[in-house]
Amino acid sequence: MTLRDKSGNLGEKMNDEQKYDEIIEMQHHVSVNHPSLSRASYAAQFSPFAALTGYDGIVLETARVTDDEIFLDEMKMEILSAKLQILNDRIKEHPKIQVTYFKPDEKKSGGAYLQKTAQIKRIDDVKRIIHFTDKTFLNIEDITDIEYSI
Repeated sequence: MTLRDKSGNLGEKMNDEQKYDEIIEMQHHVSVNHPSLSRASYAAQFSPFAALTGYDGIVLETARVTDDEIFLDEMKMEILSAKLQILNDRIKEHPKIQVTYFKPDEKKSGGAYLQKTAQIKRIDDVKRIIHFTDKTFLNIEDITDIEYSI
């Protein structure tokens, strides 16, 4: 097969190897004015573009599940109050308890039920707070259950 070159002359079709013979052995150009990019910077040019900044975070936050707060009925409140009274009577022993409590979520409605195992330091009946020996505390209103073995 014949082809015309730039000047319009007829010539033979070059095979793939002949096309690049002139440039295949040339050295890669290195600029004296611009420093070359690091591999990480070079790769960053081809990384995906996040058109909506923060969108992924919003989707994850929306998908995050929270629990609804369960309010104790009168009978469960009396049982919890009786347990607190027993613990208050034996406070000098610093009994070890496991408390289930509700922690409200800071960003959306609802929260999570958590458990804490620790020794009681004191129970403040006025402020309705249980203080633990590890210097933490819980509001009694947030507590849904207390387990202990005395």
